[in-house]
Amino acid sequence: MVHIGYTMMTEQAGPRDLVAHVVGAEEAGFDFSVISDHSFPWLDEQGHAPYAWSVLGAAAQATSRIPLMTYVTCPTFRYHPAVIAQKAATMQLLSGGRFRLGLGSGENLNEHIVGAGWPSASVRLDMLEEAVGIIRALFGGEYVTHHGEHFQVDHAKLWDVPDTPPPIGVAVSGPRSCELAGHQADLVIATEPKQELLDAFDAHGGAGKPRIGQLPVCYDPDRDAAVKRAHEQFRWSLGGWKVNSELPSPTAFDQACETVRPEDVAESVPCGDDVTAFVDAVRPYVEAGFDEIALVQIGGAHQEPFLQWARTTLLPALREL
Repeated sequence: MVHIGYTMMTEQAGPRDLVAHVVGAEEAGFDFSVISDHSFPWLDEQGHAPYAWSVLGAAAQATSRIPLMTYVTCPTFRYHPAVIAQKAATMQLLSGGRFRLGLGSGENLNEHIVGAGWPSASVRLDMLEEAVGIIRALFGGEYVTHHGEHFQVDHAKLWDVPDTPPPIGVAVSGPRSCELAGHQADLVIATEPKQELLDAFDAHGGAGKPRIGQLPVCYDPDRDAAVKRAHEQFRWSLGGWKVNSELPSPTAFDQACETVRPEDVAESVPCGDDVTAFVDAVRPYVEAGFDEIALVQIGGAHQEPFLQWARTTLLPALREL
């Protein structure tokens, strides 16, 4: 059976609302939850970007069952990998073992703020690979010193280490990231239902490991309102990862998607309240081999109606897949 998750979208809601939303997701019966980790929204219309790790700590205390996960955090620019290791270990303890650490190579939109430049994708993946090694070493609870190509670690140690370290997931979008994930990750993360990504992950050691996808949706009894909101807040998503990872600001995203029409967004994002359309949008992930899919309800002010509908209508339908 496919597991359905809920996304705390930090770009569209403030910290207190995000915690309330994940409490509602737990009550509605979602199987897991994930959170984005940004310093900027993609578009000004989204309007938020609270610190994801503070939200996670609050969510760990406000919930009791639902697993929590970063989807994803970048351990190479804004955060040093040694800092990520400490945060992730603490979250695993706070949540009672419900935390998974999702990692990715980052987006210029968020990582540029520390003024470290934005290297090529191949360099960013090399940095990610080195970072994962550092994090795993620190999860062991011993002193770690590391002098690498990209990172220095001087006599670091985690003093509060969970008995079971958080599983590490790596986001993939192409052959190199799939190879990295297959070798180093406990699970794989993707935002498109591409079976070739999972096949490449399996070929490099990922067979049998969890695979998690993500899908934006826009529930509203008024389909026209849903399409309008999806276009307003998620038109950026049609640009593709290779473009989106390079753009430096919400203004740049706005310019990059200025020709995207509401009907274009509605072709890739299920809108309205026809549960069949939502099930049909999730089905390609299941057919590609994903066993977990995290839904993103578009619109920070529209989470409670979505959660109510998910409890009564959407989740029962999706569990028939």
